[in-house]
Amino acid sequence: MGLTPKRAFKVKSIDMEFPQPVVILNEDDAKELGIVPGNIVLVTVGDTHRSVIAMTTRTMAQRGECVFPLELTKKLGISNGDVIGLRLLGLPPSFNALKKRLKGEKLSEGEFLALLKDIVAGVYGEAEIAAFLVSQIYNPLTDSELAYLIKAMVETGAKVKFEETVYDIHSVGGVPGNSKVALLSVPIVASAGLLIPKTSSRAITSPAGTADTMEVLARVDLTVDEIVEISRKVKGTLAWGGRLNLAPADDIFVSIERKLAIDPEQQMVASILSKKLAMGVEKLVIDIPVGHGTKVEELKDAESLASIFIKQAGLLNIAIKVAITYGGQPIGTSVGPALEAREALKAHIERRGSRSLIDKALMLAGLVLEMSGKAHPGSGTDLARDLFLSGKAYEKFKQIIEAQGGDPNIRPEDIPIGRYTFTLKSPIEGAVTYIDNAAITIIARACGAPYDKGAGVEFHAKVGYRVSRGDPLMTIYSNSETRLEDALTLLREYQPIVVEGMLVKTLP
Repeated sequence: MGLTPKRAFKVKSIDMEFPQPVVILNEDDAKELGIVPGNIVLVTVGDTHRSVIAMTTRTMAQRGECVFPLELTKKLGISNGDVIGLRLLGLPPSFNALKKRLKGEKLSEGEFLALLKDIVAGVYGEAEIAAFLVSQIYNPLTDSELAYLIKAMVETGAKVKFEETVYDIHSVGGVPGNSKVALLSVPIVASAGLLIPKTSSRAITSPAGTADTMEVLARVDLTVDEIVEISRKVKGTLAWGGRLNLAPADDIFVSIERKLAIDPEQQMVASILSKKLAMGVEKLVIDIPVGHGTKVEELKDAESLASIFIKQAGLLNIAIKVAITYGGQPIGTSVGPALEAREALKAHIERRGSRSLIDKALMLAGLVLEMSGKAHPGSGTDLARDLFLSGKAYEKFKQIIEAQGGDPNIRPEDIPIGRYTFTLKSPIEGAVTYIDNAAITIIARACGAPYDKGAGVEFHAKVGYRVSRGDPLMTIYSNSETRLEDALTLLREYQPIVVEGMLVKTLP
């Protein structure tokens, strides 16, 4: 790392939040140090240091003073009046590795580790990290490079170790309504006595991630110690991975992918497997939904992605099963955190629900049960069904909810949903022949999902259903009238659900 002049500054904290760690300098101090807004600077506190983004001001900071967001002062262990050192950060040695990657040249294991360490340390800004991510789209990593990347993502964060075999199920997503499947499959697996401390990301481009949906029912921002304690107690968790410092580079990557609305295939594999390795997962089921409007639209592409997972799992010593599942229309009858939490909870209580939801959850849980030896090959789904229908899975789900700080006796009707609604009705008598996944995702997000937990879409009819003229097809929900209006504009534009009658045309 290139050395530049260092100056001592007094600390001033302000109660403001920024999306990234920043420090605010007086313009004159910044000029003396050769710092311009957006530069990465190194803050030194005793023997420790942290890379942050510099901003400048004429009035907020006096000469010799640095202004920090309150949350950052807590992380640095500093307070008002303390003295810190600050210098402009020169180019780190890993910058050569970054340039090589952008040119499509191969990197060594050591180069990946150095690059990831600097990314996690905050040495690089969003532009450099975005370039690294986009480079994978145009210059794919080799199998060895991808394994190096995954290992580096694990090594630059915390790791969890359990005393027994750890199982997990993870979907690559891309099909609306998929986030609630884990709220059924995880309790089924845990009710069989297997350890499944599931962590999930929040939604990137979808209306809801598993963490978003589970958060409707209980806390998901658990610490590593809490996950270990809860898992040992009730065998399972449904938690958000963002607070755990497991493969922290992934959280940085995801935040930028979300802004760019990209999800590079190899980075998606690295994201999933690095988190699983850090959590100590030894046996893993991967779900790849395939169908129009999903992340993976063609079977051949799903098989190609599956082969990447299988190769990497072999290199990383993870036992894996990949399930390529039907994703041609939304899973279940709801899309959006609160609506999906309602549907999953109702399925547990009534022991029944939409076939697409129940069948998928039982199948995925069944594969885990087969991998564990609890069920013979081909019989896992039957055992999963027994655990579900007997109510053992629901009892386990209640234990997980309670252990994560929620109300285990919550009922579906207790969950609030968007107060502004619009119901689309069928213009003709006929059958539903098509639901556009991509359009449903766009509409649900326009309603405010996943940030507005009550926003989303509920289906009254799915593909194959017969309807009469005027029958409800779908209802959209939002807690914002403005967002609902935006969603209605998109609804008219995309026409996401198609009803066709028997008569196509008469002649003459």
